[in-house]
Amino acid sequence: MMRLETWRYFDYWLIGAVAVLVIFGVAMIDSAIAGNPELVEANAVQRQMLFAGLGFVVVIIATLLDYHFWPTIGKVLYVVIFVMLAMVTFGGEEAFGAGRWINIAGQVIQPSELAKITIIVLSADFFARNKDRMDQIPTILRSSLVTVVLVALIIVQPDLSTSITLMVIWAAMLFGSGLKWKHILLFLVIAVVVSAIGYPFLADYQKARIRNFIFTDEDARFGEEYNVNQALITIGSGGWLGQGYGQGSQVQLRFMKVRDTDFIFASISHELGFVGAVAIMGLIFFVIYRILYNARMARDTYGALVCYGVAALIAFHTIVNIGMNLKLLPVTGLPLPFISRGGSALMSILLGIGLVESVAARQKIS
Repeated sequence: MMRLETWRYFDYWLIGAVAVLVIFGVAMIDSAIAGNPELVEANAVQRQMLFAGLGFVVVIIATLLDYHFWPTIGKVLYVVIFVMLAMVTFGGEEAFGAGRWINIAGQVIQPSELAKITIIVLSADFFARNKDRMDQIPTILRSSLVTVVLVALIIVQPDLSTSITLMVIWAAMLFGSGLKWKHILLFLVIAVVVSAIGYPFLADYQKARIRNFIFTDEDARFGEEYNVNQALITIGSGGWLGQGYGQGSQVQLRFMKVRDTDFIFASISHELGFVGAVAIMGLIFFVIYRILYNARMARDTYGALVCYGVAALIAFHTIVNIGMNLKLLPVTGLPLPFISRGGSALMSILLGIGLVESVAARQKIS
């Protein structure tokens, strides 16, 4: 446990920025679903507030717990997640053509979200223990085994975006552990080859998203490209200062779909304008900066890599989500961190913040 005086090293700037983003996310979700009676009746906003409250409790608990205990906890979590992902694969609830959720005690849970934090914890431990052997190919390959097993279970759901996220986390932490450039180039070539070989095996809706990113849909009124086109219209019509909170016609009249999850950045741009969208982006990147600062101040390699992994997770989610809203990247199901509706994603990312705070709180303890 942590001594009371070490709370002075707690990163209040980080938790303050995260709190602002989460509160803003709840408010934005409330605006985005105003014209959707199904979500209003399902108490979507109240559920997000509940998960947010529980998430901040998780942050405090994770801070109190020494982060050096997490490799052991991570191994237990890995087994639990493996079982849960197997349950999802053979009996999960479907949405948009993929089974990614299981229902436990009346609560719908997405176990692949917790898998991201588990991969961070276990990969950081492996890289820290083998930091002097990271120039050896066998060591690099062994470091990928924990990730590859979960990726194999997730990709058959099918959930390509989360599978890619796990591999990106592993690759980012591998790079952070001191990987040589010749190995980086080798893995980039392998990634391109695997992507080309794997394309024919993707689900139909995944192929459609890639095709529609490259080629324009001739009938975008009903095709897969509809959401992206509406997102672009929604963002563009926001102008500099937006149409006002709760006043955006594209959002309130439901022209844009999934506006509280995948395309919530378009909702922000529509109602709060360019200035509001840039402010939110700036706050997210401030969170990433604080996490990387704590990585630099960490007392050991393991703590630094944990922070680095959480920063990579948040950065990747942010870049991909905003990129798909702007049609710079193919559409995926990755949420905007702290803001998009989704209890499992919010709890997972707040657990990551708790791990960073645990590292920060112990940075100068002898």
